[in-house]
Amino acid sequence: MRIFDYSILKDTKWDNEIIGYVSQIHEHKAKQELFLQQKPQELDRLVEIAKIQSTEFSNEIEGIRTTNTRLKQLINEKTTPKTRDEEEIAGYRDVLNVIHNNYDYIPITPNYILQLHKMLFSHSSKAIGGKFKNVQNYISNTYPNGRTYTIFTPLSPFETPIAIESICQEFNKAVAKGDVDPLILIPIFIHDFLCIHPFLDGNGRMSRLLTTLLLYRCGYIIGKYISLESKIAKNKNLYYDALEQSQKDWHEGKDDPECFIKYLLGTIISAYRDFEERVDIIFNNNSALEMVKKAIFTIIGKFKKSQIIELCPSLSVKSIEKSLKKLVDENKLDKHGAGKNTFYTKKNN
Repeated sequence: MRIFDYSILKDTKWDNEIIGYVSQIHEHKAKQELFLQQKPQELDRLVEIAKIQSTEFSNEIEGIRTTNTRLKQLINEKTTPKTRDEEEIAGYRDVLNVIHNNYDYIPITPNYILQLHKMLFSHSSKAIGGKFKNVQNYISNTYPNGRTYTIFTPLSPFETPIAIESICQEFNKAVAKGDVDPLILIPIFIHDFLCIHPFLDGNGRMSRLLTTLLLYRCGYIIGKYISLESKIAKNKNLYYDALEQSQKDWHEGKDDPECFIKYLLGTIISAYRDFEERVDIIFNNNSALEMVKKAIFTIIGKFKKSQIIELCPSLSVKSIEKSLKKLVDENKLDKHGAGKNTFYTKKNN
């Protein structure tokens, strides 16, 4: 059986790329704390956007979908689920809300992980929520011809409860000792969790929820303002590649988690950069038109109104629409398409 011992990580010599990533995140964290002290109210809209995106994209990775209108209604609890997909989206919403509001009071233990998993499936008819797997599961992929193959065989059901108990204990001990930076411990914990694959369903979603929880508990609350799940979804091939590379020889304890560590830390850095970019647009007391212009300047290629809404969360949709129309009328933007298919491109003048 795989033995977990996070204490040995204090003697590991990480390469310069990982060390650089950790240093950058520490710097970004300090800047974020300063922004939050200055104008916390202006950032409330970022929280709302991140919550919608996190719920949408974490489920999207697993092929769980609904319409944009239904998604927003579900997240704002203005409707009840009508489909199996919507049941699982509502469950993710509930767990994310609990983590956002109570992370300080959610210790990293098997019992709490089971409770969060039970909540994830609380709207579903599936009788699997809050229970570890009782049959062997496999991590598989599909060839272009439709034939599936196994990439990785997780731990057996018999070994699973002991392994989850072990990684929780090892993580908590290592954080308490302070010998290893939490930014190293978090990807390793998540990687081990995914290799154990403790549930019959929901492992990927639980891993992303736990990533947010662990980051929050260690003082990194970037996921509250910028969706980490949306970034993972947009580069999910890199996510799966990093995980697959890091899984080699995992059962023997000879795996090298560096690839997954770099992937996750790079994703966190990207989120911090987005946060600072949006804060820069919000905090300079520009007019709505100037804010929209500044947001457009950060975009390469064509863009939609939804991207400007995301970059300018302090503006109303009406103000953004008015600003875009003015820029089109002034021949600074070209408008293409109509309705939901509308997009814009910048003029080269």
